[in-house]
Amino acid sequence: MLIKTTEFVMSNTDPGLCPVTDLPEFAFIGRSNVGKSSLINMLMGMKNLAKTSSEPGKTRLINHFIVNNEWYLVDLPGYGFAKALRTSREKWLKFIRKYILERKNLFCMMVLLDIRLEPQQNDLEFMNWLGENEIPFVMIFTKTDKLGRDTVAKNLAAYHEEMFKSWEELPQIFVTSAEKGTGRDELLDFISSTITNH
Repeated sequence: MLIKTTEFVMSNTDPGLCPVTDLPEFAFIGRSNVGKSSLINMLMGMKNLAKTSSEPGKTRLINHFIVNNEWYLVDLPGYGFAKALRTSREKWLKFIRKYILERKNLFCMMVLLDIRLEPQQNDLEFMNWLGENEIPFVMIFTKTDKLGRDTVAKNLAAYHEEMFKSWEELPQIFVTSAEKGTGRDELLDFISSTITNH
């Protein structure tokens, strides 16, 4: 897929106010500081489309971007806000859940995972919740440029082992680096083929 245009459409905390459209949506989500904004910028070939920050949990809204006037990239708030107030965190989680469960044109959840970390409980719980609710998703490992190839393979194997404790079959897996552009073509090809075959 060639990215010709990417335009910001809207931000809000009410899934009912999201764009009224039949166009497919691919929603990106992950733990705080997983590198979501950097990955989105790399994927779209733009430096500042999604705002990056050294402080985790900066994305607090549902952000819609229209790509090639054909599909929406949705940047969702992360889960596991270490510094967020409890009431705010619960409020965010509530509208994220509502968006995921009720958005009819959501084609796939793009779940970002930091390859440098061992399998995290909140990541595993979130993916199990998606599975229980029959929400399609893929696993996108980020920051692979921070590790050697052998360590990446070892950490991926650890994830496979942990996931197979509760899953018979794993979702599709992508290995990426925003720094080096690794995985960009594979992800865009996946999005293109998902739209075509849906």
